[in-house]
Amino acid sequence: MIQTQQPKPSKIDWLTLVLYYAFVIAGLLCIYASVYKDTHPMIYDTSMNYGKQVIWIAIASFLGMLILLVDEKFFYAFSYPIYVLTILLLIAVLLLGTTVKGSSSWIEIGGFRMQPAEFAKFGTSLALARYLGGFNIKFSDRKVQYISGAMILLPMVIILLQNETGSALVFASFIFMLYREGLPGYFLFLGFMMALFGVLALVIPSLYLIIAIAVFAGLLTLMIRRNRQNLLIVAGVAILACGYVSSIGYAFENILQPHQKSRINVLLGKEVDLKGAGYNVQQSKIAIGSGGLVGKGFLEGTQNKFRFVPEQSTDFIFCTIGEEYGFVGSVLFVMLYILLLWRILVMAERQRQKFNRIYGYCVASILFFHFAINIGMTLGLLPVIGIPLPFFSYGGSSLLSFTILLFIFIRLDANRQNELRGAFE
Repeated sequence: MIQTQQPKPSKIDWLTLVLYYAFVIAGLLCIYASVYKDTHPMIYDTSMNYGKQVIWIAIASFLGMLILLVDEKFFYAFSYPIYVLTILLLIAVLLLGTTVKGSSSWIEIGGFRMQPAEFAKFGTSLALARYLGGFNIKFSDRKVQYISGAMILLPMVIILLQNETGSALVFASFIFMLYREGLPGYFLFLGFMMALFGVLALVIPSLYLIIAIAVFAGLLTLMIRRNRQNLLIVAGVAILACGYVSSIGYAFENILQPHQKSRINVLLGKEVDLKGAGYNVQQSKIAIGSGGLVGKGFLEGTQNKFRFVPEQSTDFIFCTIGEEYGFVGSVLFVMLYILLLWRILVMAERQRQKFNRIYGYCVASILFFHFAINIGMTLGLLPVIGIPLPFFSYGGSSLLSFTILLFIFIRLDANRQNELRGAFE
């Protein structure tokens, strides 16, 4: 066992740290621009979202620095207790939660509101890294796959019960980490096909789609080597696909909330509701398009000033970037975010411990999912499901959870050069 060592400044990945603070500060400026009022010009005015965000940034910075001072073995040793704690908090929300904008996913203590679903992301990441990084654990073992899936599905199901669909879907991003650890590629293909059939089932009448699947299965049996096993496989897949397609319509009509159905219908072009479900996205696209090549400039966005885009400081913060900084600013932002994701992957691959590497891939997967879905929402390419843009969107719970998620990995990476053989066993 090695002696506990505090990370030396030279071992901290400063590029990741600089990118983090660049995003946080840029996000604060975007929040300031999105809710700016002439009567509240000071950025530390705590009656406005940007003033509150200043406080959250200070708290997040304190937590981040504290994490960098903690012994890296702490996160391994307490992975399971942290996971259990986040699960208990999620259950507490079901019993004592406060409903905010249709989502019963908040716990209110005094004047402070917390969303445990945000913290469950790093809790699950730590637990998965601890389990899959354990001694003699091989992901090719079916038992390991089932346990890993259960660890992901448990918080996901509880969050779904809170009517927080967006946060629940984030847990699907762990499939990228599982793929890195040995999940067969056909699972990714299966996921893609399920998404494709799900969309087609909402656009094309189910009967026609089922007929198309049956015809395709028939053609496939003519092309492959016809033996009993292959025919059974094709028939089984075709039956499952038809059953899945048939269930989509039922789930759409009986499980989704009315506003969720309206958003999907608007996205698919089945409805035109520019004053209702399609209003947010329509105004977001107008704001982004009006920015042109180089944007209108800081505090010069008309969509910002006149509050045309609801939730502009949270879910639709990207449209502020597009309007004020234009195509050039938006591309620069996307490139910098891709740089952060690439850097995290590079850091993950250079780890000596499986625990560290797996956790790093969890971090990258979660950030990528949020980044892709949030921008897809604001551009009208994906349905609006309430996914914040990490480090940019206003919100204490999201900023703290993403900060903890990232800084734990920075701390683990800072200790990579030490001889860790046997330290975690």
